[in-house]
Amino acid sequence: MSRPLLAEFDRPAALVTALRRIKQRGHLALDAFTPYPVDGLDEELAIARSPIRAVMLAGGLVVAAAAFALQAYSAVIDYPINSGNRPLFSWQVFLLVPFEVGVFAAALCGVCAFLYGCGLPRLHHALFDVPAFERATQDHFFLLAGACDDAASRDLRQILESSAICVTEVREP
Repeated sequence: MSRPLLAEFDRPAALVTALRRIKQRGHLALDAFTPYPVDGLDEELAIARSPIRAVMLAGGLVVAAAAFALQAYSAVIDYPINSGNRPLFSWQVFLLVPFEVGVFAAALCGVCAFLYGCGLPRLHHALFDVPAFERATQDHFFLLAGACDDAASRDLRQILESSAICVTEVREP
């Protein structure tokens, strides 16, 4: 794959139009950077749902089950205490700790999955070398696109230059 191209737009409609054009020609739309949400952009980029919820659920359930099993093992098998002829395994009493620990583990798994999914901590990214990229959080719209070979890269550059303010080749470190 050749180096990706970063196109700068001043209007969201121009960004969406260019995105549709490059997808029709078979090029790869990698990402879009906008100061606010743009209608239809997620569908055009085909952004998948985040797996963070599933990771949080799995982490919370596993840790809660482990906490419940630890309490049950310690109360029934390892150190049984018959106090007032009560049953050794009273599951209702064991629910509070697994709930609290499970919620904490789910939150911790969610933070870790978020950081991993975002590629953080990343101190430097190749897009930060583009001089105008800081305006992506202010008033400009950027589209990162790629092509599979040099001939397709020239076609992609022509498509982007026809509607963009500026097209920059992103140099990866």
